[in-house]
Amino acid sequence: MFKQRLLCSSIAMATAMGGMQVVAQTTDKSSDAALEEVVVTGVRASLEKAIDIKQQKMQIVDSIVAEDIGKFPDNNVVEALQRVSGVQVTDRGAGEANTVSIRGLNDVTTTVNGRQIFTASGRSVALADVPASLLKAVDVYKTRSSDQIESGIAGVIDIHTQRPFDFKGSKVVVAGRAINQEQADSTDPNLSGLFSNRWQTSAGEFGALLNVSYAKTNYRDQNATSGAAVPFLTGDAVDGWVPYERIFPNDGRASEDPIWQPGLESGLPYGAGSTLKMNGEDVPYVLGRDAVFASDYTGERERPAANISLQWAPNDSSEYLFEAFYNGYRNESFNSLMFTFVDWWGDNTALPRGGDVELYPGTNVVKSRDVAAPYGFTSGDLTKSQTDSYVYSLGGKWDISDSFRLNSEIVYQKSDYKSDFFAARFDRVAYGLGIDFNDGDGNPALEFYDNPATPDVDESDLADASQWNMAQLYDNGNSSGGDAVTLTLDGDLDVNWGPVNSLKFGLRYDDRGANEATRGQDGFAGVPVSSLDPGAVYINHSFFDGRADFPTTWAAADGHYLHDHANQVRAAYGLENQSLATTFEIQESTTALYAEANFDTELGGKRVDGQFGLRYVNVGTDMDFYNIELEPGSEDYASDASSSNSELLPSLMVRYHLTDNLQARLAYTETLRRPSFNQLNSYVYYYDDVTNIGYGTASSGNPDLKPVQSKNLDLSLEWYFSDDSAVYGTLFQRNIDGFVYDSVSRVTYQKADATEPYPYILTRPENASNGVLKGLELGAIYFPDFLPKALDGLGLQVSYTGLDSAQEVPVFDEVGNKVGMKDSPMFGVSDSSYSAVLIYDKQPVDMRLSYVWRDDFLNSYAARLFANPLGVYRKAETSMDFQASYDVTDNLLVTFDATNLLNGEYQSYYENSNVFNADNSIYSRTFALGARYSF
Repeated sequence: MFKQRLLCSSIAMATAMGGMQVVAQTTDKSSDAALEEVVVTGVRASLEKAIDIKQQKMQIVDSIVAEDIGKFPDNNVVEALQRVSGVQVTDRGAGEANTVSIRGLNDVTTTVNGRQIFTASGRSVALADVPASLLKAVDVYKTRSSDQIESGIAGVIDIHTQRPFDFKGSKVVVAGRAINQEQADSTDPNLSGLFSNRWQTSAGEFGALLNVSYAKTNYRDQNATSGAAVPFLTGDAVDGWVPYERIFPNDGRASEDPIWQPGLESGLPYGAGSTLKMNGEDVPYVLGRDAVFASDYTGERERPAANISLQWAPNDSSEYLFEAFYNGYRNESFNSLMFTFVDWWGDNTALPRGGDVELYPGTNVVKSRDVAAPYGFTSGDLTKSQTDSYVYSLGGKWDISDSFRLNSEIVYQKSDYKSDFFAARFDRVAYGLGIDFNDGDGNPALEFYDNPATPDVDESDLADASQWNMAQLYDNGNSSGGDAVTLTLDGDLDVNWGPVNSLKFGLRYDDRGANEATRGQDGFAGVPVSSLDPGAVYINHSFFDGRADFPTTWAAADGHYLHDHANQVRAAYGLENQSLATTFEIQESTTALYAEANFDTELGGKRVDGQFGLRYVNVGTDMDFYNIELEPGSEDYASDASSSNSELLPSLMVRYHLTDNLQARLAYTETLRRPSFNQLNSYVYYYDDVTNIGYGTASSGNPDLKPVQSKNLDLSLEWYFSDDSAVYGTLFQRNIDGFVYDSVSRVTYQKADATEPYPYILTRPENASNGVLKGLELGAIYFPDFLPKALDGLGLQVSYTGLDSAQEVPVFDEVGNKVGMKDSPMFGVSDSSYSAVLIYDKQPVDMRLSYVWRDDFLNSYAARLFANPLGVYRKAETSMDFQASYDVTDNLLVTFDATNLLNGEYQSYYENSNVFNADNSIYSRTFALGARYSF
């Protein structure tokens, strides 16, 4: 096979081919040091491999290596990555963690065996969709060389799958786990199998591998939310108003000018005695929430996946590879939503609080009150979605001579997504309710009152379907697709040009297509729910696990029934089955050329090596957009646009070997984030005001968006003081230009089915913001060698990340004019995060207990329709997971693992958590038993 030019490469290959056995180096890692063979297993073996990868890679890389074939250490890749220094994980839900950020940024490029992959019309892939059982290792690149894909200002996550030449001969591994989702009260299967062999023939060596996986998950997520804040008059009403009446921005009774401006960065003032100008005088107001709502979200998800790998080495100087990778996604989710307005609509003096209103001390913000005759609704929302993604590759690599090597590959991938959404509302006007927006620890308390004047009806019983009416129906669908053909050619030439010892050069051509389509219609029934088939009504139970003084059950439309009787339900609303309409079609061609030189020299008697390079990238984009509110073929139905962009991206990496085990690195790189395809669509889409807040929303893309560019500087120090122990730290800075940020304006528009114009808040993306991210990350892996025999095998893996971010964001007035810039933290960036993993690895037992914490962070901006601060912050998040395995025999292993052991709440707030608490969510703990058999 191919010559291995570095001793470390031989060792890495030996670890991959040796299963649970690892050929370990001594502390002295010089090329002439003696090697000894020791047996290292489980977690310790995987960490030793990860340390070796980190030390030998030229870039700054952290890795996770499967402990053995089919034994990746977590339910999914995302949960495993949360223990890597510099990586933060968020968006836990639907039975798993979902989103990965590297050093606070979530623009991560994902590759499988170096090939960039995507889902449908997106530029990225959901990492949770890649089954952990298919993986050999995952590399997290925090710096980039010129031969790597330029996208992803956060970094690159490269997933490695198994190949037949990784094994000495035949290999069969079958594994299964039963995973219990506690909140869903369901136990589901996670199955995988690997079958591999290699053969010597007269035509060379052949290898074939098949790896398959199937996972099913039932889940339940629950959240209770105090809605956005809007202003109300106090009990002393100004002329022409009633006490505690809601103040709309453009109420004509007050003046021609808006009374207040929605969507201010810090919201309306909320100090005690704050006033608004009404009828020419300063009038005090209070800020109250407009609504309270709850979501009981259940569903079933399936993920089938398969990987085929065929290798052929006809001789010692060439090798050919064909691979096919498939991952699928099936999800059917049902959201039982309970929503009630908590505005003042009537006389509430007869209710238990007697009309009293409680404010948070020192503010004008309402903490608790009673509401008479509140309007509310429940909604049964069913979503069925499906993704199928395929990646096919064919490539070869050749030793042209002892000093010149070539490799080339052609890749075709196709990914399609489709989704159908069906929802129906029940509504009513209740007798009255009592609300405390923060009854303790951020949770709201909500109680519906029974009307004493109607002894035959209990108005506090939300599960009594006879009190509800059938209201709106929403019938929507979406589809998106993407395909790409990618050609790569790379050369590697050994030279003897002073300190320069090798050159690398190549090209990458990618032709990418993306498209999206949508449909949507709605109707209104206005008939009693009691007139429906009883099967159309769903009653939930045990909401929020008894953690809040909140209704635990209510009646809603059964989304499964709606979907199964779709045509019948549509007919009842006077609707027909609707076809999808294409919104855009985009074709993007990317050509990248790179050249890179590797050098190795001495400085002050110490070895210095590294690489420097240039990557030139040219992107041409052709775009077709369609206004789906117009008839196909009509004037203004279609438009087109094109753009072209070129960038020259330098990179430099220098590694200074202070000793054989202590090294420093300096890296300068430049990376890009390209706008999402759906951000380019120039048409404006208008969305109705479905909660009666007084404004609709509208959105538009921008075909003139430019790539976001990041200039990156990293300085690291790493000490590898034994085969399985290391300490490392990195200082870094990212200077980011051209962040995409939404401009805002208020527009009036009359839809084709509307009787008069209506106001909308329009957002449009612009390259309107710049930012700086800097920080420190620290990590350590330590297995002490002085412990008594009973504790031998005890180890610790820890990491810490400290971040400091600043972003300039534009400030807009009420009509959308930019009036200035404001400093803001970057979205998704926690100032601090850390993880600690306690490990015990001693045959035949292997255990790991991990704890992860991240500080609160700015997650997003709320809709610019309300009076509260825009910034939505997530409170500090923690999680604890446990994994254990036991080797019953050399071939049979049993496992137990548990996730989200702390079972805490995940909460958010608007800038000030004391008075503007927002969302409160609980997610499932999981417990799993499994077994793996290999031979």
